[in-house]
Amino acid sequence: MSGSTKPRRSTHARAVLSGSIGNLVEWYDWFVYANFALYFAGQFFPEGNPTAQLMNTAAVFAVGFLARPLGGWVLGRIADRKGRKFGLTLSVTVMSVSALLIAVAPNHEQAGYLGAVLLLLARILQGISVGGEYAASAAYLTEVSQRGWRGLGSSFQYVSVTLGQLLGLVVLMVLQSTLTEQQLTAWGWRIPFVIGAVAALVVFYLRRRMHETTAYAEEEHHDAQQRRGTLREVWRHRRAAGLVFALTLGGSVAFYTYTTYLTKYLANSVGLPKPDAALVMFVALCLFTVLLPIGGAISDKIGRRPVLIFFGVGTTVGTYPIMTALQRWPSFGVALALTMLALTIVAGYSSVNACVKAELFPTGIRTVGVAIPYALAQAVFGGTAEYVALAFRNAGVEHYFFFYVSACALVSLLAYALMPETRTAALSRAEQRSPGKETVS
Repeated sequence: MSGSTKPRRSTHARAVLSGSIGNLVEWYDWFVYANFALYFAGQFFPEGNPTAQLMNTAAVFAVGFLARPLGGWVLGRIADRKGRKFGLTLSVTVMSVSALLIAVAPNHEQAGYLGAVLLLLARILQGISVGGEYAASAAYLTEVSQRGWRGLGSSFQYVSVTLGQLLGLVVLMVLQSTLTEQQLTAWGWRIPFVIGAVAALVVFYLRRRMHETTAYAEEEHHDAQQRRGTLREVWRHRRAAGLVFALTLGGSVAFYTYTTYLTKYLANSVGLPKPDAALVMFVALCLFTVLLPIGGAISDKIGRRPVLIFFGVGTTVGTYPIMTALQRWPSFGVALALTMLALTIVAGYSSVNACVKAELFPTGIRTVGVAIPYALAQAVFGGTAEYVALAFRNAGVEHYFFFYVSACALVSLLAYALMPETRTAALSRAEQRSPGKETVS
């Protein structure tokens, strides 16, 4: 294998960093929408009370998830046929365009519902972008890290996801401290989307300099071009695709409950001031970021299944007590402690979900095979989590949502208990020839 396609030891960390930085900007743009919805909801949907306005923006948020399967199929197919590098570069380009659209969208007073239509279009583009980004990033970070280190290497996918959300929270807190609430509501909410669009241009440059992975480069010479990235090949591996769906179902609901929705829950249901709610999430997510590589490294030693089972049991049993305790003791300290506990549990899923899914598929359909079932599960469950939570709250039965989260986690827990262990799976022909080798090249 030529040195131009196989990252050496000295470039391995750079490859992981390049993939992670791009993923960070993608997910910064994705989460900024959720973080600033409290301020711009009334700009596009002026009718109704604050909860009704948030439900409208949450519905548009969910539409982005509905577009993910399309993005997973289109961009996943491209990444399997043209390479991980090409697919990742394309996805960040689409995300930049979507962020710019939101930044310039006129409000209801200026252009009626035209702004809402542009908001919807931007969310669809974001959904397409992230639908392909997740699987291409999972494939790239898993393939670029050799067996024995894949859990740790691929954990940086969700490290970058979390850092993207932290960056969004930092921007939120800075704007909250420098602008009045009236200024934030009128125009300040546009600033983070401008930042996201500009940052994507930097990532575009970085991704054009990435190495292609060894596993993909091998398939360029051995696998039939017409079979790579096709739905027919995905159907041949439908059991693995079904497992990806089941793995994602509970994890996505829990992740979005305890990250994007929890800020609103702390402000609207618990009664914390908005700046305090944002600070709680910022500190808790910092801990979460540290826990992710730890979880990935643990999975390299004991396997993916025990780490996933920890998440499944913790979320199934712990969601109702955690969410009700937040309302029972509405203070900053209690909110911080319970949020950190919840995210420690969620780290059991987020730290290993990228590698365990990538390890289920052969290289020729690894991206699209992960992308489609993952995106479908996200569309049906992850993307609607916030809307379901707000709908229960609007109906006066908010505690039903806690049972819903636990039920989703229980379904995934059953999948974790029955799935095969994937830690030692060979992802490339070189690994197949060296089944016992577990060192980084």
